[in-house]
Amino acid sequence: MDLDDSRPIWVQLADDFRHRIVSGQWPPGTKVPSVRELAADTGVNPNTVQRALGALDGEGLTATERTAGRFVTTRASVIDSVRRDLASGATDTFIAAVTAIGMDLAQAGETLAERWPASTTDESGEPS
Repeated sequence: MDLDDSRPIWVQLADDFRHRIVSGQWPPGTKVPSVRELAADTGVNPNTVQRALGALDGEGLTATERTAGRFVTTRASVIDSVRRDLASGATDTFIAAVTAIGMDLAQAGETLAERWPASTTDESGEPS
């Protein structure tokens, strides 16, 4: 993970952990690596990792069980809501970029369709 100085590290970690959950890298119901493991993996202070995980706890994406550790939620609605929020943010960024260069919706849609990974569409080009 590449950290930058433009945003607090704990926010960047929370974003990365959030992505791991919504992408299925950390599936629902699985145990999240310990704070110490994550700190070692990311090269940051354990307190910073704890703050990032605390944000996920606050969103309902993770929960701590006193004797067993922290687990990813099994509530699909919570994960889907966060996934939609992330997609909306990415979409807003895309819209701002393509409108700034003079593209309209039809042109932007064509560009998306051309660049969409083949593994996510069926033979007709429709999403699978």
